[in-house]
Amino acid sequence: MSIKPMLLLLACTLLSAPVFAQSPGTRVSNLNDVDPSIGGVGLILEPTRPTVQLPNQMVRVYPVRKDALDDQVAYFPLTVAAHRVFSLFSFLPVSGDPSGLWDRKEVYDHEVLTPYYYRSELGDNGTITEFSPGAKSGVFKISFKGSGPHYLRLGILNEGGEINTDGSSISGTEVFRGMKAFFYAELSAAQQGAVYREGAGKRQVLVKVPEQVSMRYAISYISVEQAKANLGREIPGGDFNAVKNKAYHEWNKVMSQINVEGGTPAQRRVFYTALYRCYERMVDISEYGQYYSGFDHQVHKSDKPFYVDNWIWDNYIALEPLHTILNPKKEADKINSYVDMYKQGGWMPSFALVFGDWPAMTGNHAATWILDAYLKGIPIADKEAAYAGLRKNSLEGTLLPWNNGPATVLDSFYNAHGYMPGLPYGEAETVPQVENVWEKRQAVSVTLENSYSDWAIGQLGKWFRKPVEEQRLFLNRAYHYKNVYRADKGFMWAKDKQGNWIDNMDPKAAGREFFTENNAYTYNWVVKHDLQGLIRLMGGRQAAEAKLDQLFREDLGTAKFHFWKTQPDASGLVGQFVMGNEPSFHIPYIYNYTGSPWKAQKRIRMLLDTWYTDNYFGIPGDEDGGGMSAFVVFSMMGFFPVTPGLPMYNIGSPVFTKVRINLPDGKVFSINAPKNSAGNLYIQGAMLNGKPLNKAWFRHKELQNGGTLNLVMGPRPNKEWGASPADQPPSGVMSPLVNEQWMLNETRP
Repeated sequence: MSIKPMLLLLACTLLSAPVFAQSPGTRVSNLNDVDPSIGGVGLILEPTRPTVQLPNQMVRVYPVRKDALDDQVAYFPLTVAAHRVFSLFSFLPVSGDPSGLWDRKEVYDHEVLTPYYYRSELGDNGTITEFSPGAKSGVFKISFKGSGPHYLRLGILNEGGEINTDGSSISGTEVFRGMKAFFYAELSAAQQGAVYREGAGKRQVLVKVPEQVSMRYAISYISVEQAKANLGREIPGGDFNAVKNKAYHEWNKVMSQINVEGGTPAQRRVFYTALYRCYERMVDISEYGQYYSGFDHQVHKSDKPFYVDNWIWDNYIALEPLHTILNPKKEADKINSYVDMYKQGGWMPSFALVFGDWPAMTGNHAATWILDAYLKGIPIADKEAAYAGLRKNSLEGTLLPWNNGPATVLDSFYNAHGYMPGLPYGEAETVPQVENVWEKRQAVSVTLENSYSDWAIGQLGKWFRKPVEEQRLFLNRAYHYKNVYRADKGFMWAKDKQGNWIDNMDPKAAGREFFTENNAYTYNWVVKHDLQGLIRLMGGRQAAEAKLDQLFREDLGTAKFHFWKTQPDASGLVGQFVMGNEPSFHIPYIYNYTGSPWKAQKRIRMLLDTWYTDNYFGIPGDEDGGGMSAFVVFSMMGFFPVTPGLPMYNIGSPVFTKVRINLPDGKVFSINAPKNSAGNLYIQGAMLNGKPLNKAWFRHKELQNGGTLNLVMGPRPNKEWGASPADQPPSGVMSPLVNEQWMLNETRP
């Protein structure tokens, strides 16, 4: 890593980034610490991709290759339509005999990766390829090297479509997942001919161009004509540097919302790279007064943004709570988009992708997200529709993973008995709606996740003034998690339809028959809405803490390759603890609830130091487009939203001496830990706004109003700080913190 500072300096020189006024001794921009190559090799599953885009905007471009160690680029998509699911329209500059260019990949060298600009030298001759984005548009600038002829290769990536050329313009249509995408492009010089691939119709074309050429283009989900209008609005001329500088300013604005001091250069690179990745999704697909919705396949007139591409199971935990702090207006637009999707499609989405709902994973966590945002001051435009959609998903829809639609016989059983029945190993599946090749029933996880999301619906019912019996219905369902806790084993455990424990379930080896992407060791702790009740089930604070200790020490019980055969998502292992998957993010903070915040501080710093590094292997699992990165941002700042839906944060152990969060209304929340270091990781004492703080948590309102959290750090734990039962963070189905919000926030109805 010793050459990285030199490479960053070289990159900055190449980019000719605009210079901003600065105080002596400060850095020009936090963008200088962003390294999109971090995590570019997946530990087990998918690598991160170095997307170039504007924050939360539609056009996302990256070099397509297996991972960062692959020395060839296959193509650049003109946009990513859905994170890790679909890209649209391939593009690559190529030179030589057309017969050998259709499937060619190009080696790359001297690559520059930033959020707002890409540059590399492609092919043996080093053709310089540059890109910078607009919102619905982008521009490639190509300087071919070596002898010609030179071409721009464009192609269709999905089900069908065609590309057409005309003078200095190119347009295309692509069919995917029941909808169409369109692009319109203009070249800086007239094309010198076009060759279509024989037998492929107009799905792939080589457009002959001179040595120096740029291609500016725009994407639309409405029509080619709308794509042309988008281009005229966003990039009316051919000034590449103007597009790049505008993109720089857009990124500099959001990256300046959080400023840190102290820590190591590597920690700052990890932090700001994680913050950059938190802006990949959701994306606004509105097109200047209208948008196409894949939820009803209609074009809607609207002057408001319409956001898609959210994997809510991954992102409700940390990504959306982070944006609730940093971008509350945008968060309102995203939630209101979700409610509009329900109105258009009839179900509240699970994974709201551009083509419609992709009902992955478990739980009804749009409820958790909406409750969390609402209690933190985010307005919901149509509360009645939001509540109706969440209620319908819970009571009338199926809870089965990877399904959306009417209830099945298993859902009727759940409603009657309060748990999803599991199948003993070897028993054949009889319910046709169950995805039975890999995902299966995930019976215990379904019960646990829906207990949490039903709790959120019950709380919303209270806030939205629903009848008491309606509130009680969902708050009673919030206790369903108790139906799958097996006290004699000390684990969340599967039951059959007769109510008997499935004795051949192995809490270490249990796969998707019973759990989602993890085993019982992880799912023991997902009852975020009632941690007090969970701790009581486990025998009290001391017993729960011992169980939590053992989680980090327990052997896998088998070879890693056997473990990962059934649980490939369970990466970043420390004992049975899984750093590389979302259900684990809050678990180290549970020590705050057992009276040992010092153990939370110890674990969190160890996990950050071990698994989040500034190199290709610096992400311990699927990053999921901001889900894991938001955990990093929160935890490196020193706090985390353990229970989305409760307006409060748990304190961990910050890695910086100072964190300054610039809130959208001009207020500032600061965290000062002047003696913080790798050795001084334990909190000795704290003050919030000049008053002693003897508990390891604080309210969202205390952050939202602006203020200062001062932490005294030291090399040995203060085992008394935050240890009293009276100082335990609030958690429980009937948590008083939700009621306190009536008094704290008079803007709520």
